[in-house]
Amino acid sequence: MARVPVAALDRMLKRRFRPSARPLPALELAERPRPWLNALGLAAVVLVGAWLGLLVVGDVRAPVGPVNTTMALRPSLTGGTKINVSPLGALTLDSHVAPVRLDVNVDQLDPLRSAALVDHPERLSGLQDEVARDVEHGTLDLAVRSSVAVVAGACALGLAVYRRPGRALAAGGLALTLLAASGATAYATWNPRSVLEPRFSGLLSSAPSVVGNARSIVTEFDVYQKELARLVTNVTKLYDVTSTLPAYQPDPSTLRVLHVSDIHLNPASWKIIASLVRQYKVDVIVDSGDTMDHGTAAENGFLDPIPDLGAPYVWVRGNHDSRVTQRYLRHLKNVHVLDDGRARTVGGLRFAGIGDPQFTPDRSQARGGDAAERLAGDRLASALHDQRAAGTPVDVAIAHEPVAARETDGEVPLVLCGHLHHEGTEVLKYGTRLRMEGSTGGSGLRAVERRYPAPIEASILYFDRDTRRLQAWDAIQLGGLGLTTAEVSRHLPEENLPGATPSPGPTSPSSPASP
Repeated sequence: MARVPVAALDRMLKRRFRPSARPLPALELAERPRPWLNALGLAAVVLVGAWLGLLVVGDVRAPVGPVNTTMALRPSLTGGTKINVSPLGALTLDSHVAPVRLDVNVDQLDPLRSAALVDHPERLSGLQDEVARDVEHGTLDLAVRSSVAVVAGACALGLAVYRRPGRALAAGGLALTLLAASGATAYATWNPRSVLEPRFSGLLSSAPSVVGNARSIVTEFDVYQKELARLVTNVTKLYDVTSTLPAYQPDPSTLRVLHVSDIHLNPASWKIIASLVRQYKVDVIVDSGDTMDHGTAAENGFLDPIPDLGAPYVWVRGNHDSRVTQRYLRHLKNVHVLDDGRARTVGGLRFAGIGDPQFTPDRSQARGGDAAERLAGDRLASALHDQRAAGTPVDVAIAHEPVAARETDGEVPLVLCGHLHHEGTEVLKYGTRLRMEGSTGGSGLRAVERRYPAPIEASILYFDRDTRRLQAWDAIQLGGLGLTTAEVSRHLPEENLPGATPSPGPTSPSSPASP
């Protein structure tokens, strides 16, 4: 057998057992870069850095009419504009949808500009143009400063995290792109009419003066500037007083109706209702039922404050109100009990209502159920139809249960109800607007059964005095048991928004209501 040299044998073994240049699959998987992790980390750096930049140097001080303000952009999931009027509260506007919110803090009233405005009230006519220019200049300055702030913040944090100038510049560029995209989204979704439907939170007593009264809205291109100027003027009036808030001067062309429901024996409700009547100069109070809890004669004394609330009281029976309760109310001064579709003109409006056909004080389910409610609604609809045929149409119908209220569709412009302990609005198939009120008693004793207290809710409805049609409404929500929050939000019917065609009112259904 031939002998193999040792050197050749060594070379053969090395070639045979040489480690592969390609690592094992497991090692390859472990060492493979993960680009999505790098992208996620960079995105976090960009967002946090941009946010820190806005917090540190993103504020702009700008005069808006007679007040000095501080404007800032803040991250937000819903966007919008928040105007902080310390110490009175805040106005929130659904002005745009974007991941940034515009915060405007009213810092102080400028004495010279305020004095000039008070001494020369004729300047109010040009205030809207001045406010529009001030807001435009302020937001432009804010956009430039915010761009610098987000780029600087993202670059600084990127340099601190990656310690590579290239990565830091990339973070700054992405931050600027994100801000530009947010600005484009805000511009695309900009809603100048949002100033017509503000939400006011803070001191409830000042809400009527800040939000103002409802007027017939006509088509005009400068509605945003006019309404923004009005808000600024009202804020000026608030700061111009020392110990008292300005008196609310209601528009004489409107009638104001306070809608309450589901008081459920809460004695605090009477003080709240009396306060709202005074503050909003209410013409009529409408109670859509469940004022009581068990409907016993022993509870009737609870109703005695009603004649002293300061406005006529229109009432329909709820499923917690008994016939005993109804008879007691009929004998109280300034109370108008409606039942069986009977109509009555109170405070300039014609109302018709029907009591709940079921009496369930123990919260049980009566045999009739929804069928009984629909039958009662049919009776109310038939009465409404007869009133209209007689030339005395009803302006507002009232029922306790929404199931009954829906049966009036097409026979009346507006129907009010309650029962479900939460507010809501819908336009029914044939044009009738259904407005459901929450619990003005905060669900009564049931408030202690929940983890969070039920809010106390009521609404101010504004009607045109000539047409007797709903122009707007303010939804009022107070914190429930143990809470001290307050919020008032303005709402306009779609047909009253600027640019909309006024609705001729509900149309009759194809077949008449059943008698």
